[in-house]
Amino acid sequence: MKALKFSSLAVVALAVGSVLAGCSSDVRDEPTVGDGFNGMEEELLAGELASPVSDEDIADPSLADDGTDVPDTADTQAADADDLSVQAAQTANGAIGWYKARTGSKAYEGYCEKAARLAWNRKTRHPSAIDHWRSGDGAKHSGKAPKGAFVFWNTSQYGHVAVADGAGGAWSTSVGHKIGHVKSVSYFRNYLGWKYGNSN
Repeated sequence: MKALKFSSLAVVALAVGSVLAGCSSDVRDEPTVGDGFNGMEEELLAGELASPVSDEDIADPSLADDGTDVPDTADTQAADADDLSVQAAQTANGAIGWYKARTGSKAYEGYCEKAARLAWNRKTRHPSAIDHWRSGDGAKHSGKAPKGAFVFWNTSQYGHVAVADGAGGAWSTSVGHKIGHVKSVSYFRNYLGWKYGNSN
């Protein structure tokens, strides 16, 4: 009986040790090959919550556009070629480039916080947009957001987040149920404000 108990405990300890060491295929601390870069999508990680935006959350659908009217600065034009894949320390241009490269994709529908995190190549994770907004991860601001800032709305129980274009609009998931551009933060209802974008 003691040998059986020891054997069972050893199996449990080995299983727990494998999970803690990251050997389980179901548990990952760090993203791997499918990080959403270079056309590959990252699998859903534990703790990330689906945050679908409903049609009732859209205040003015006419504010959706293709993003071609957003003024392009010289540094944006130069960065666009390099920023389709995310570097270690992301830039505002790179975060916007991440969204542009995925325009029309439905892969992140309901996972706006995940899209914003991947666009900025962040290590810090929040379960939802509203958790990100309420966290101490950056100071809250109101008004027009600078280019690359995280912009937040109080939609659904999990909120919504996107990346500001610097001209009063944003690149976002849930624009007609896909990644796209909106001319104004008034596209979604209940704008909360913004926090500076970063790769922390």
